[in-house]
Amino acid sequence: MKRSHQTDAERLAKQVGLTLRKIRQERGLSLQQLADLTTVSKLTLGKIERGEANPSLSVIWKIANGLEIPISLLLNEDSDIKISRKHKGNKVVSANEACTLEPMFDVSTFGSSEIHRAFLKPRSEYNPGAHQLGVVEYVTVMTGELLIQIDGESFHLYEYDSITFNGDKEHTYINPTDRTTVLHFVMTYSKS
Repeated sequence: MKRSHQTDAERLAKQVGLTLRKIRQERGLSLQQLADLTTVSKLTLGKIERGEANPSLSVIWKIANGLEIPISLLLNEDSDIKISRKHKGNKVVSANEACTLEPMFDVSTFGSSEIHRAFLKPRSEYNPGAHQLGVVEYVTVMTGELLIQIDGESFHLYEYDSITFNGDKEHTYINPTDRTTVLHFVMTYSKS
């Protein structure tokens, strides 16, 4: 008898799909209405809901922004006690594979905020675009350096430097070094 071993990516894809379908149905949205809200195609959303697609970080952001929910709502499993270990648990990779985001704790744990750890590859950049209105990002460089561009303005951060800004502005994270930059994010969401 063959055993089916599900990879972390497959498990995450199924979890995101089940959660997305639940949210869509609770809101009484058709797949087409969800596609219109998120700018993600109906075909792609259907595959995500069925667990047949492993969405990139940018697609997950589009869905979260369209539904006006924290991304951790799509990524984290429910539990009373949570431990977040580096490179364990859920993670999402940007379309260009420059940034890996590991959700640590979600909105249900800390009210209207979520905490993430991110790894930005050497000499790479990640542009998540602008998030939904009311998102505030708090970013700390844990290892390495970060250039961050926010609405055309550039800021250079070093190890343990932090920055906060309204996430609804266009922003890009750039690693100017030859080693991985590790970031710690706290994101807060205000009710619209």
